[in-house]
Amino acid sequence: MDIFERRESEVRGYCRLYPAVFDKAENALQFDEDGNRYIDFFAGAGVLNFGHNPPAMKEALIDYLSANGVAHSLDMSTTAKRTFLSAFENIILTPRSLDYKVQFTGPTGTNSVEAALKLARKVTGRRQVVAFTHAYHGMTLGALAVTGNAKFRNAAGVPLDGVIRLPFDGYAGAGDTSLHALREALADSSSGMEPPAAFIVETVQAEGGVNVASGEWLRAVQALAREHDSLFIVDDIQVGCGRTGTYFSFEDMGLDPDLVCMAKGIGGFGLAMAVLLIKPEYDQWSPGEHTGTFRGQNLAFVAGARALDYFRDDKLLREVRDKGGRMHERLAAIMKEHGRGRWTVRGRGMIQSLDTGDGQVAAAVLRRAFERGLLIGTCGTDGRVLKVMPPLTIEDGVLDEGLDILRAALAGEAADA
Repeated sequence: MDIFERRESEVRGYCRLYPAVFDKAENALQFDEDGNRYIDFFAGAGVLNFGHNPPAMKEALIDYLSANGVAHSLDMSTTAKRTFLSAFENIILTPRSLDYKVQFTGPTGTNSVEAALKLARKVTGRRQVVAFTHAYHGMTLGALAVTGNAKFRNAAGVPLDGVIRLPFDGYAGAGDTSLHALREALADSSSGMEPPAAFIVETVQAEGGVNVASGEWLRAVQALAREHDSLFIVDDIQVGCGRTGTYFSFEDMGLDPDLVCMAKGIGGFGLAMAVLLIKPEYDQWSPGEHTGTFRGQNLAFVAGARALDYFRDDKLLREVRDKGGRMHERLAAIMKEHGRGRWTVRGRGMIQSLDTGDGQVAAAVLRRAFERGLLIGTCGTDGRVLKVMPPLTIEDGVLDEGLDILRAALAGEAADA
């Protein structure tokens, strides 16, 4: 029995899907201890938007460490933090005419969500939050309450309340119907329904099955929030930082979120960092009211600032849109070839998916793909959706090779069906 089996908790999950010991990685490739090569269509669930070991970020980190740069500083001011904040303001916020305060929360996405929910309740003095079917917002208790997945929720061991659950766009054919029903209830003084503190939504439900909301529906959610002075929160943790072909997934959709949750790719190199973007009028914290030991690591500031260089022009985002279109076309062709009318393809930019309708089928495809040298994730109800999410920087040839492997794995499953 090896050290992982002997000492690591039974809670480990991904290592069971990919039974290898990984040793090295470069851009969209990983290599195990035996030298086997794998194309990465998983990308750390969005952490590795810029690939494994991006050279410019690695060089910046080495230089910073060699110069004895500060590694840990709580929320004190450092040169690395100044560089990151200045780059974020100049490259991301100002060109988009966005005015947000930046709160560095604990280092993972769920920390950003917890801060958003807590702040919304503080600002409004209300308790309830509107969340949606198939949503995934994190594993800590507040974020878990607004998450839909029963397996995750049942592990909490305590009640997960304070949530009004509505159908996401397209759920069971639903569109604006549930929003209209909530609007009428909130307008009726005898309904027993109190205005919520916030509405929290993903524009693309990545873990929920790559469910893509329309701009029209998202604007309707925002409008309902505005009508009742509820904060409108966009969780951009997995599909932000360029994943959809714009830096924020909500750009060009007529949306103006009050709070934006970000994490994963914002740390650049795969380093942990999460932020909450706050409209200035809602930045109502008192000093130290929401705190934590790891609120923006300086190494993540260094790599994250260098990652923002990708967005000084539109080159990378154009490539994301182009590659995303190719990915969608290839998956649609595979679906037509092997899906027998049972599969569906959906996505935006470089988060695309194939819904097999059957978790066992998707799991079998994942295993076949791994055996052929491809790492791919599953998501959605019972894990029935194959999520195609390579680094944004993947080379064209490697992308095509990975899609060829996926096609072979799907063809093998279709032949066995």
